[in-house]
Amino acid sequence: MYDDHSEKRASEEVVTPAPQESVPVPHGTERSAFASTLFWLRDLMLSVVIAIVVILFLYQPVKVEGTSMMPSLIDQERIFINKFLYKFGIGEIQRGDMVVFYYPADPSKSYIKRVIGLPGDSVAVEDGVVFVNAKRLEEGYVPDEYRDRQSMPLIRVPPDQYFVLGDHRSSSNDSRSWGPVPRPYIYGKAVFVYWPIEKMGILH
Repeated sequence: MYDDHSEKRASEEVVTPAPQESVPVPHGTERSAFASTLFWLRDLMLSVVIAIVVILFLYQPVKVEGTSMMPSLIDQERIFINKFLYKFGIGEIQRGDMVVFYYPADPSKSYIKRVIGLPGDSVAVEDGVVFVNAKRLEEGYVPDEYRDRQSMPLIRVPPDQYFVLGDHRSSSNDSRSWGPVPRPYIYGKAVFVYWPIEKMGILH
């Protein structure tokens, strides 16, 4: 006798797959994994190359020599300067910026100082205290023991020039001695300390 129910049950039997470890690996899977690794390494190397290009062409590592910018920067400290921030008009030179420039009296040398006076400003120093446009300049970056007691008569910063001072006033050769810096001589802004490790960080 024909058994509809048994036929139906037979057609609904479930086939249990073999254990996972026994499933054959499709041909080429190993090659795909190897290709993925190669692509990952390629992307990593490309990222490294881009980072190097950015550092070399946008930033320049420099070594601080001397004590004129203490305590903000110390002798033999390594920093990055942004070479294109000012060059392409991305940012304007601001009062308080630490800038790197060719020494006006000898362009073969480079100095780093802090911008105090902008074009058109009046700058005077009275007993070590700086006045810009007849107002005392607040300089939290200059500890009292680093401030000398010298005075300088009022000067007017010429157009397209900048008056600069070192933070360590008693140990700095700056615009008080040789005048403002022409704008074309300024070629970078100090932005980041990378050595020593304990001082690593952005310069403000």
